[in-house]
Amino acid sequence: MSEVSKIIELPSNESAIALAGEREDNLKILSQQTGATLVLRGQELLMSGTAKQVERVSSLVRSLDTFWQEGKRITESDIQTACQALDTHRQDELRDLHQNILARTRRGDVIRAKTFRQRQYIKALQTHDLTFCIGPAGTGKTFLAVVIAAQALLANQYERLILTRPAVEAGEKLGFLPGDLQQKINPFLRPLYDALYEMIEPEKIANLMERGIIEVAPLAYMRGRTLNNAFVIVDEAQNTTPAQMKMVLTRLGFASRMVVTGDVTQTDLPPNQDSGLVIARKILRPIESIAFCELSTQDVVRNPLVKKIVAAYNDESLKAP
Repeated sequence: MSEVSKIIELPSNESAIALAGEREDNLKILSQQTGATLVLRGQELLMSGTAKQVERVSSLVRSLDTFWQEGKRITESDIQTACQALDTHRQDELRDLHQNILARTRRGDVIRAKTFRQRQYIKALQTHDLTFCIGPAGTGKTFLAVVIAAQALLANQYERLILTRPAVEAGEKLGFLPGDLQQKINPFLRPLYDALYEMIEPEKIANLMERGIIEVAPLAYMRGRTLNNAFVIVDEAQNTTPAQMKMVLTRLGFASRMVVTGDVTQTDLPPNQDSGLVIARKILRPIESIAFCELSTQDVVRNPLVKKIVAAYNDESLKAP
């Protein structure tokens, strides 16, 4: 089969750098995805291979022009999503995905859905009073929920933002941590603080917490309460028992919204204890007004190594007797 080649002229050195990625990693990924050979010479991208390979890689590069035209960083997740869009004829949706900015961090960084499933999750967060999001580490479950919640709070759509998670040890003992109860549970709640700090200045967060507008607390503190006019995020829900899950879900009051996130492959409960998240997914999925979003390794948006780690553990679990 004869080899063909094609050249794409990039508008600037910044565009070339953005497309190529660090150590030309993006070009390597594009080559792996298509079988084509890519060589960057200054602002010229030379693509060679069979006609089918060159056509595919050219289409992928063009579909990423929203990024490289402006010298914006392109990630492996962006390339994977572009491949998925090309394979399923969703290029128009891909452009909307790239252009639809959800928010900006307090440092000015753009926050947007990076995959189609993340976009589905965001829509569910914006339209449902109760949303479950289940998926592996690094898929943005907690971060996107905090972004939506912080936006709603700052827009005065809710009176309170409540972030909670069960204080279950991941192989460590709570009693050995120093300090009083609040100091002991803070390490468990740190991921929620970290996501919140991306959206709101730390000084303002402290003020809002003092006034009770933002509350970060372990799940046990929710018992007996009715959460009206509040945006509630229940994180690490795979570590709830069925009774705890029922308890927190029934706290939902009037004019409130709740998001429940978790990874059912990382449960820290005793081996003989059912996960409340797994049970809730089974018995509540038929209720149409509740949204269930399932993310996968294809939605991992952290360091690309995280996706490989998650996949390796998933493969190993399949081998287990």
